[in-house]
Amino acid sequence: MASRIDAAQRTAIDMINARAKSSIDVALTRSFLHNTHEEWERRERIIQVLKDDPAFDKSRREFMTRTERYTRGLAMTNRIYELQEIHKWSNEETAVAFASLDEQLPNFLHNVAFQPVFSLQGSPSLVAKYGPQIATRGIIGCYLQTELGHGTNVSQLETTATFIPGTQEFEIHSPNLTSTKWWIGALGKTATYGVVQAKLILPGGKDVGPHLFLVQLRNTDNHNVLPGIVIGDIGPKALGGFSPVDNGFARFSHVRIPKENMLSKFAQVTEEGKYVQPPHAKLSYGGMLYIRANMVTGAGWLMAKAATVSIRYATVRRQGGKDSDGLEKQTITYPSLYIRLLPILSHAYVFIQLGKTLINSFNTMASRLATGDTSLLAEMHATTSGLKVLCSTMGVQDLEVARRSMGGHGYSAFAGLGRLYADYLPSVTYEGDNFVLDQQVVRAALKSFGTLFSSNSPSTSVSSLSPSSQYLRLLLQPAAPLPSPTGDGWGDPAAAILLLEWRAALLVREHAQTADEPDASVYQRVSKAVTEAFVAVQVGEIIKTLTSLPAHDAHVIRSLYTLYLLTTVEAGLVDFLSFGVLVPSNNTGSHDRSVDPARSLRLAINQLCQELLPNAIGLTDAFGFTDWELDSALGVFDGRVYDALWERVQTEPLNQTEVTSAYEESIKPMLLRGQRQAAQSHSKL
Repeated sequence: MASRIDAAQRTAIDMINARAKSSIDVALTRSFLHNTHEEWERRERIIQVLKDDPAFDKSRREFMTRTERYTRGLAMTNRIYELQEIHKWSNEETAVAFASLDEQLPNFLHNVAFQPVFSLQGSPSLVAKYGPQIATRGIIGCYLQTELGHGTNVSQLETTATFIPGTQEFEIHSPNLTSTKWWIGALGKTATYGVVQAKLILPGGKDVGPHLFLVQLRNTDNHNVLPGIVIGDIGPKALGGFSPVDNGFARFSHVRIPKENMLSKFAQVTEEGKYVQPPHAKLSYGGMLYIRANMVTGAGWLMAKAATVSIRYATVRRQGGKDSDGLEKQTITYPSLYIRLLPILSHAYVFIQLGKTLINSFNTMASRLATGDTSLLAEMHATTSGLKVLCSTMGVQDLEVARRSMGGHGYSAFAGLGRLYADYLPSVTYEGDNFVLDQQVVRAALKSFGTLFSSNSPSTSVSSLSPSSQYLRLLLQPAAPLPSPTGDGWGDPAAAILLLEWRAALLVREHAQTADEPDASVYQRVSKAVTEAFVAVQVGEIIKTLTSLPAHDAHVIRSLYTLYLLTTVEAGLVDFLSFGVLVPSNNTGSHDRSVDPARSLRLAINQLCQELLPNAIGLTDAFGFTDWELDSALGVFDGRVYDALWERVQTEPLNQTEVTSAYEESIKPMLLRGQRQAAQSHSKL
């Protein structure tokens, strides 16, 4: 007989029971995700400071206008820098403070685009002149690349920077409407300087393509826009996303800047107007590569929030059939739900760890660039392009899947995921449209394929393959049997990794052989396969590091990574079946079209999910999110979701008066009109 416990109280009990069932050491797993226990403790201290500070109060956020959100965003930004001084935070600790906020801020791109690009590509003298002010926000910057008429296609940007030898200046000019800089974060009302991407025009009219220039935008004394420049905000964004950010536009009318303001660490213009080429054509991509590298880690933590909120709610939400206690079942126990949520949890664990690796790789590349070594640039460009596509596409999907898993309540702003979705949605188009970046990945893959098979010494070619193209080695051994795991064989991560590498190799070869007549989706399919093969190999390396954890904890997390690999294989079944990698067979080993060749894979995925379910709450707790960070009534730590939702609803401004102000103006006239018309209709009967 089920105990007659109020449903709101039942949720807390369910959460307590779920935590009791978890067998992993949450603290150790948390330290694994945050690198060390010391880093976690540092983060916890910073979060507590922000949580207790009124500047970061979130209770009225959902009811603010866009202008109020912008003003609040600047106030939070300013307060973090005040706290940096008060608490003597390092730059790394200040970055942790910014990263803990669950909304975009007006000067976000100062830190992730303007300053890194300036530092990486500015000449030593220019960096010496402006670097200290940029580092301390004495200058607030933005990165002006996208235009009204062109975005991802940087080579076709229309803004010009014409060199004037007589005055040793560049003239920045917007020749037409479509050359207007557009979508630029912090430009609308905040930034005082910008790095402008513009076509470099030499004396005589020769166009040598896009280059970067430091341009002052506003007077640093009164913040007025400088002469010759028209600046404004582009207006609200879809679904209310990026509300605190003043994405802006700018038009330049023959604005002169000193010659030294060209970011000329790699490419220069002499005093006579001659062009000095950079050592590598893609050196100007450094800023975008930095942003894309950081996007992987950011996506991982965003997926972590989606997983935490949705899994917590599914753990305490009871709907549908009865369990053995006579209670409605917890929705997390339904296969249709856990098969949606546990893969999101696996995505988070993968991309958090992968992001760390990628940032380290970027830092290595940047240090080599500083010495003129461009050997890692092409590989980083290809890798970050593919990973940007993969993590942003997956992140958008995961947020929406998690939100929808929460049923009707998931549509409430108080659920928390709708806001994150709106802010993350543009990630699939900024820093390179995903469908265009796919072509960059495919181009690099075809180049590696061509290099491999044009050499007379295959062994030498294999040794020179980059990390992102190692899968091509498989094509040199065509007689080697393709992996076709069944049953328990799917439990070995190596099998799934090899399958994903084979898929990439076969797709690249197929595309290379049919490049003269490509199908419409080939770039997306090849790019996805190549990137997922790279990620799979990295997952294999991450699994090797789990030896630092206790055996049981390592086993659970290994299962989570295996779930990522198997669900990735399942998502690519069309390719595996197209190439005959997985074929239907009966007990005798012969082909049988009545047998589903993927059934054993799907059974293995379901088995993994069932094994992981008892630790789902523990694995999400290990992310370490506070209720303040999640700001979700449905994802509260104690499980009291209905209490939390009820309390949040009471803050709705419409609920502050019993009779709405619209009564006299609109409701009462409608009622009176309807009553009069009804009476007239009745009198005619």
